[in-house]
Amino acid sequence: MKRVLVAGATGYLGRFVVKELKSRGYFVRALSRASGKLDGLSPAPDEVAVGEVTRPETLEGICDSIDVVFSSVGITRQKDGLTFKDVDYQGNKNLLDAAKRAGVKKFIYVSVVDGPQLRHLDIVRAHEDFVDKLRESGLEHTVVRATGFFSDMGEIYQMAQKGRVYLFGSGDSRCNPIHGADLAARCADAIEDNESEVVVGGPETMTWRKIAKVAFAAQSKPAKLTSVPLWVMSLVISVTRLFSRHNAELVAFFTAMATRDVVGPAFGKHTLAEHYRSLEAAR
Repeated sequence: MKRVLVAGATGYLGRFVVKELKSRGYFVRALSRASGKLDGLSPAPDEVAVGEVTRPETLEGICDSIDVVFSSVGITRQKDGLTFKDVDYQGNKNLLDAAKRAGVKKFIYVSVVDGPQLRHLDIVRAHEDFVDKLRESGLEHTVVRATGFFSDMGEIYQMAQKGRVYLFGSGDSRCNPIHGADLAARCADAIEDNESEVVVGGPETMTWRKIAKVAFAAQSKPAKLTSVPLWVMSLVISVTRLFSRHNAELVAFFTAMATRDVVGPAFGKHTLAEHYRSLEAAR
């Protein structure tokens, strides 16, 4: 039985990965910043290790007796003044260093579709700089490039809830985001696969305009859409950068992803309409 360390276990994807690995019979050690954050997760991980990837001294022994490290570690909202470079790059590098010291056989990391073409964005550059280090490490590895999470689609649902969805540009770019449970299954497959890179998306490809309409339909509301010109988004990013580079880079990232086709090989069974209906039912 292989032993897997899941870093990012308290996040959207990480929780699904813990469940998926346990269902396949793997021993799972979950890394968390604080004890208790995984309480109530079923099935529970076999062990919970407390540590912070940005503080390498807390990672001593974290990978001992571990065969595979899985990491979906990253930040969106800024905490404690940490940057994308601090967490997405350096935090994962600290974890990689701990894995190498412990003799871990494989490292699986979740990055961004089209990452090499988007290095001008801070968040993507941090991801891709770590991918470079992972490739140089000598460890067997898999980089999983997901088209987008259903959790990210929650922003569209929330705008629809308020009565209007604002689209970046025309809204005609296409994507096929993936549910966390489906992506977790593909990540678990990577433990046994020999692929060094996997691109994966969900079972449905839609335009952002269609995604917005699905969000309205789940709430039985008429669709009200407004397209925001890209020059306006450029202005928003510039003004936001005066106060917060971190937030400006997030807006720039989401604008970039919403104005290009982000489509990967279809995988899984969960649909966005089902996801939105579950959000509506939980209200």
